[in-house]
Amino acid sequence: MDSKQWILIIDDEEDLARLLEKVLYKESITNVVTAGSVTDGWEKFQKFNPALVLLDIMLPDGEGYDLCKQIREVSNVPILFMSAKDEEIDKLLGLAIGGDDYITKPFSPKEVAYRVKAQLRRAGFSEESVTPKSLQVGPFELSASETELQKDGKTIELTAKEIGLMSCFMHHPNQILSKETLFEHVWDDNFFGSDNTVMVHIRRLREKIEVEPSNPSFILTVKGLGYKLHTKR
Repeated sequence: MDSKQWILIIDDEEDLARLLEKVLYKESITNVVTAGSVTDGWEKFQKFNPALVLLDIMLPDGEGYDLCKQIREVSNVPILFMSAKDEEIDKLLGLAIGGDDYITKPFSPKEVAYRVKAQLRRAGFSEESVTPKSLQVGPFELSASETELQKDGKTIELTAKEIGLMSCFMHHPNQILSKETLFEHVWDDNFFGSDNTVMVHIRRLREKIEVEPSNPSFILTVKGLGYKLHTKR
């Protein structure tokens, strides 16, 4: 795995995992990977060697407690339990077997992000270790603050929404992103048929980054599915 440090979210509630990923992203923690089971979580842990683990207790194929014990056999990485179990005995058990924090559902995603950052500081990780200084994909470079885009070393003037779209594309190069996904990430709202909004902003973005906007070579339309940034990372 590369030298970047990752945050691993292990929770079978996909919507919750995606929400946490979005909130961490807004806090400039962009190296996030998710898993939905004990088995998948252990595989991702071994593959990514994360700097911190957010771990649900009730998972489809077992309990997060058991996975915590398995992780503790090989690593002292901070582990934050997430659970709907709010009894004191559950919290004490989670901390006793090696957890560093216990967050009761429902919770404020922003509070989780702050707890993650606090645990990273205590563990000696800088925020830079989980946040790339800048993101480079093909001829494009996105600044760490995600306020400036360069193509072949030249700055391109983009609006906040256009920057948001490029950020989504550059974090998922060569992956098809639906209009719904783009809208929810960039506009931070539910889609509810905002099809035209995404199309208009994609067209304007193409006019700024493509040599031939009507015949794009970077932001491609995948009929019936969405769009993708076609380039080698």
